[in-house]
Amino acid sequence: MPIQLLIAETHRLIRQSLRVLLERELDLTIVAEAADGREAFNLAMAHKPDLVLMDFDMPNRDGATATKLIHGCLPATRVLLLSMHDDNEHIIAAVEAGAFGYILKDVDSTDLLRGIRAAYRGEHLASPLMPDHFARRALAAVGHAQQKKNMAILSDLTNREREILAYAAIGHSNKEIADRLCVSLDTVKTHLHHIYRKLSVHGRVEAILAFLQTT
Repeated sequence: MPIQLLIAETHRLIRQSLRVLLERELDLTIVAEAADGREAFNLAMAHKPDLVLMDFDMPNRDGATATKLIHGCLPATRVLLLSMHDDNEHIIAAVEAGAFGYILKDVDSTDLLRGIRAAYRGEHLASPLMPDHFARRALAAVGHAQQKKNMAILSDLTNREREILAYAAIGHSNKEIADRLCVSLDTVKTHLHHIYRKLSVHGRVEAILAFLQTT
């Protein structure tokens, strides 16, 4: 079965170019395209792809935040962040967001394809053009530590509760969440009350902040 990919890239020309490049490969298939972070999360929840190619700099939730949300709700979906930034600050942000890999946008297409396949096999990666070896060590070491931390903090939340909280984090109202999940408004409110209790917070804003800090 082909590797299912979601492309999340702000610029239409780059997005379309990536699609043309990737669809030439028999083992890859594009399930959707997103132009901003909010759309990337919504489409990831709808399609549950194997991999997401995520632009770091996007409107309506930046790539790191969108990665946190996807990683929190779809742990089986791996996110590769595409970026123009080669500094440690952005690399650390990517790792802390739960990115499975970090690839510079000026990488050769052959290396991009190799990276996609490596990530699918479960191999953490950084761009071969990284100026130092920090990222290569960080993606594996910090990523593993962050995963253990996330599991401990969010273990009390059910999958549906994490899903509802993630939708709230990208700005959906209770009614929008109910419509998207095909449940009643009262059901969403009940889940939110359970979330507040489990996270020991006093309301929606505190719950969203806790979620973003731990996913």
